[in-house]
Amino acid sequence: MSKFVIECPNCGKYAEAKTGFFARKKIDCSCGYTIDVRTDKMTVRKCPHCGNEVIFDQSKGEKAKCPVCHEPINTQAEQTKVEEFSCAQCGVRLQASKSASTYTCPVCDYVNDVQERIMAEKVKREGLASIIKYEGDNETLVWKHPIEDFNMGSQLIVHESQEAIFFRDGQALDLFGPGRYTLETQQLPILEKLYDLPTNPEGTFHSEVYFINKTVQMSIKWGTPDKVRFIDPLTSAPLEIGASGELNLQVQDARKLLVKLVGTQRGIAWGDQEGFTKSVQGSFRPLIVNTVKTSLPAIIKAQQIDLLEIDERVDEISAALHEKLLPGFEEYGLTIPQFYVTHVVLPEDDPNFKRIRELHTVMLQTRVYQAEATVKTAQAESEAAYRTAQERSKAVIAAAQREAELERQTTETEVKKREAERTVIQAQAEAQAARMAGLTEAEIMRAKGYTEKDVLQAEVQKAYAAGLGQMGANGGGGALGDIAGLGVTLGAMGGIMGMTKEAMSPMFGGQPQEQSVPAAPPAPAAGGWDCACGQKGINGNFCPNCGAKKPAPADAWDCACGQKGITSNFCPNCGAKRPAPADTWDCACGQKGLTGKFCPNCGAKRPEPAQPDTWDCACGQKGITGNFCPNCGAKRPDPAQPDTWDCACGQKGITGNFCPNCGKKRGE
Repeated sequence: MSKFVIECPNCGKYAEAKTGFFARKKIDCSCGYTIDVRTDKMTVRKCPHCGNEVIFDQSKGEKAKCPVCHEPINTQAEQTKVEEFSCAQCGVRLQASKSASTYTCPVCDYVNDVQERIMAEKVKREGLASIIKYEGDNETLVWKHPIEDFNMGSQLIVHESQEAIFFRDGQALDLFGPGRYTLETQQLPILEKLYDLPTNPEGTFHSEVYFINKTVQMSIKWGTPDKVRFIDPLTSAPLEIGASGELNLQVQDARKLLVKLVGTQRGIAWGDQEGFTKSVQGSFRPLIVNTVKTSLPAIIKAQQIDLLEIDERVDEISAALHEKLLPGFEEYGLTIPQFYVTHVVLPEDDPNFKRIRELHTVMLQTRVYQAEATVKTAQAESEAAYRTAQERSKAVIAAAQREAELERQTTETEVKKREAERTVIQAQAEAQAARMAGLTEAEIMRAKGYTEKDVLQAEVQKAYAAGLGQMGANGGGGALGDIAGLGVTLGAMGGIMGMTKEAMSPMFGGQPQEQSVPAAPPAPAAGGWDCACGQKGINGNFCPNCGAKKPAPADAWDCACGQKGITSNFCPNCGAKRPAPADTWDCACGQKGLTGKFCPNCGAKRPEPAQPDTWDCACGQKGITGNFCPNCGAKRPDPAQPDTWDCACGQKGITGNFCPNCGKKRGE
């Protein structure tokens, strides 16, 4: 038996009544009035506003109102929203809203499928159905067309965001996307293979069409019916939490959804709808609840989420739960584009949770105190480091200044030393150059067969001859005056008297002697050189026979400036000093005077020379052989003194005479 609502004519309140043969026909209202449901002025109709089955007094005409929502129910406009059809069981004429799913006959209690009955009436009036289209609402995921048998040539209309599956004898044949289709052989290739089509094109065959809504169902709510047990990892205290949120749902595989979930029912939606035996919400509620209960505590522990800060991490929780739930929905042809956890219920009244909150506050304060202490410690360490750095910087600056002054003094000393050496070298070079010029000139004279003595004698003879020429002009008695006029002093005459004795004897009245024959050039000095052409005893630098140059003596050397065959200790061209003789060594095999690193006789390697006594300075200069460091001027430490010493400032292991940290001298 079904229920309906009837309005009390006395007080206007509505009461609930039942239909059926054994149902009460008189209802006692709370105001004391007895309502007779069989009164002729009462009629049954489904309210187009609230959807309730109500009985109202139709004698009121257009003033009649629904006893539930109090909206007009008997106006001409409201009557156009209803559809009249016959009960499928008893045939009585009924009226119901066009959008209603079912209508229970008040006479025989048969539940009529409104859409099927309306379509049957339409087929009765207009013939067999020729247009097949979706007539459900947007919240329905799968909707079955109420008419099951169609003629070949019927038009199938599929809207955007929809799909249609054609069934024949319970077998899914073709899937149609958006568009308009004519149900004929060319449109049904699977049907053509399975069945022989009737020869009569006007004939019908048993068929069904399901429409699948592909739109995303937004903001579908979900939640856990009871609390989820959770063990806090910090305190091991048991807590109970809850979660709720929303999800978006969409059909992914229409054929899988129909086969596994819909079956032969009229359709399916997310929520409960009249005429649908079950809903997606009811079907998947156990899956959602079980997954959330199992996964939520594990996710909180795995991601180390603090319950007091859980609102900041709901995105991570949502993503993790979405990953867990998705396979269960995909198994039935559905998908979840988005899944949201919008609220997590915390046990605010639980004593364990209150203790956790207090502990969290204490830990937060402790962290603040620790942070403040860390900042103060860092500040103190920074100030101490700054003071130490300043002191060390002052010591380094003082040491650097002392090193700079010492280096300046050392540099000045080195500069003066180099200048003195250059002066000595220049003087030596000039003297050597003058000596070499004289030697060269003498060598040239010897090569030509005369000496400096011969040159002086020739000059005197020339002067004497010139004086004799002037004597006649001066009256013949002024010979001494003429000689004096020649500029020859008595001292000079005494110096050359021996040379010019015979030449000057006529001037003093002596008997003229027989003119002497010029002396022969001096004999070649012993120690001349022999030319390869056969000429021997050559004193000059070139052979008078073949012009070959005199070979350089065995001890001659070549200067870097280009001067070759030098026998003196300094180069006559640039004044460079003769290089030290080559360092030779004798091999154990008997080979002597070797200059290379290996003996050409036996191949033995030259023995390493004894290393000089070197020392390392505290400034960093290493391998010093002198008594003073060429870098900082520090003196070689006395062997009698200890190798290292420790300064009062804390510097240890000092090898120099001054501390590199504070500048104190050794022993102060």
